[in-house]
Amino acid sequence: MVLFDLDGTLLDSAPDMLAAINAMRARRAVPAMALDSLRPHVSKGSRAMVAAAFPDVDATVREQWIPEFLEAYRSVLGTHGAPFDGVPELLDAIEAAGSRWGIVTNKPESLAAALMPMLGWSSRCSLLIGGDTLPLRKPDPLPLRVAAERLGIAPADCVYVGDDERDIVAARAAGMPSIAALWGYRLDGDDPAAWQADSLAGRPEDLLDAALWPR
Repeated sequence: MVLFDLDGTLLDSAPDMLAAINAMRARRAVPAMALDSLRPHVSKGSRAMVAAAFPDVDATVREQWIPEFLEAYRSVLGTHGAPFDGVPELLDAIEAAGSRWGIVTNKPESLAAALMPMLGWSSRCSLLIGGDTLPLRKPDPLPLRVAAERLGIAPADCVYVGDDERDIVAARAAGMPSIAALWGYRLDGDDPAAWQADSLAGRPEDLLDAALWPR
């Protein structure tokens, strides 16, 4: 069983996030932000993206803008983003091998669920847990433990693939093997080698090699 993070792992959602951020900036007569400036912050969540877009605004004020950002993002959901190159082939290979896959993300469940039919994954994704599905989210291990429980398997019999340190921390605490997705979103100071994942994968297609999967 393979569990994936969503943004930055399966889905390149940064273009949608950028459209939402730039809608907010336009309302405030602030010039558009470049994709390359926002991309490293996407896996850190909505607060990190709003902070990157409005670094001179007080954090208390930015917090009040989070609902606006989420609504702006909802309005462009699935419009510009797409699965990373190699992801469709990877999911096909997992299913062809007789295995299942699911998603554990910190994205609000309603937003993640709305993406499933857009991506053609509604009937393929065996499980979806969002950031607000449970009382705690990653890096807490609870979402991964609950995912394994709902699937009827032990955490040790799953593999979690994610592009952020929180993903690997959560997997390790849950007793679940992990793979760090190096094709995702990272800040310049992030060092995936220090996250202590069981494996590192440079591209989705690298995971077609069984040797990269934790044993």
